[in-house]
Amino acid sequence: MFRFIVRRLLQVIPTLFGLSILLFIWLHRLPGGPETAILGERGTPEMRAAIRRNLGLDEPILVQYGRFMKRLIQFDLGTSTSTKREVTTEFLQRFPGTVELTVMAMLIAIGLGIPLGYLAARRRGTIVDHASVAGSLIGICIPVFFLAYVLKAVFAENLGWLPSAGRQDPTIGATRITNFFVLDGLMTREWDAAADALIHLILPGLALASIPLAVIVRITRASVLEVLGEDFVRTAEAKGLTESVVRRRHVLRNAMLPVATSIGLLTGQLLSGAVLTETVFAFSGIGAFLADAISQRDYPVLQGFILIIALVYVLVNLVVDVSYTLIDPRVRVR
Repeated sequence: MFRFIVRRLLQVIPTLFGLSILLFIWLHRLPGGPETAILGERGTPEMRAAIRRNLGLDEPILVQYGRFMKRLIQFDLGTSTSTKREVTTEFLQRFPGTVELTVMAMLIAIGLGIPLGYLAARRRGTIVDHASVAGSLIGICIPVFFLAYVLKAVFAENLGWLPSAGRQDPTIGATRITNFFVLDGLMTREWDAAADALIHLILPGLALASIPLAVIVRITRASVLEVLGEDFVRTAEAKGLTESVVRRRHVLRNAMLPVATSIGLLTGQLLSGAVLTETVFAFSGIGAFLADAISQRDYPVLQGFILIIALVYVLVNLVVDVSYTLIDPRVRVR
């Protein structure tokens, strides 16, 4: 197990190296540049040239890439051209919000998706099965931004049950330690701050969970149906084992491998930032910030954020691979 984890971590190095090359090629082929985002259309050629010279963008691309790799080895991702702050600082300030939102969305999706998928498989052909399949199709087809606007209009603006924007009420004056607002509230025993941060996650979490929930329901249903047709399940039922034992030991455990794979992929996707959801709810995560960085040609932010997100994605998939051995002991990683 240890050798497997070390080998997978070493594979991150060529992955990030190749991604950094692709990023440089892509970023430097974008129309315009940081000078256009900073000066607008009224900047003179002299002003544009001065900005490019100050940012080092007038040098050959190989020199720029070498400078970037040198900073990367030193864990220095550069300075944002739009906010004038270090990229690492910007990431550490916004990524906790994305993590909290991702955790909320996946808890909703997993907590509802696996039971619904299993129930649909066990009640195949009934109204429960048809309703689950239809609901999952609707969840996939409805655009996330539309669902976000509907949830915001109904539960925040019309009913007033939940907050409509932000991560936390700024008037609370909560103590900041890790920038994970819920965790900070629990660590400092500021229960009102933790509860308020949790309430702010409900609406964006519901909107973001719609597609993962639909995917998990469909995959769980298909996987359970496949397992239910296996001989060992019929043998277990013939032995007189209770339904709960058959479900827990024989059906769910053998059906969870593809579900775990989909959960890992969905989690990695959500951790890369939910631009539309964060924009609708004015949620300060990395998704909306990355979208702004693209429009402003903020090369350091794009390079640094995408590389860190790629690293997080690799680590999430490593956790999924290791979880296979916990779900099914027959699976061995080498």
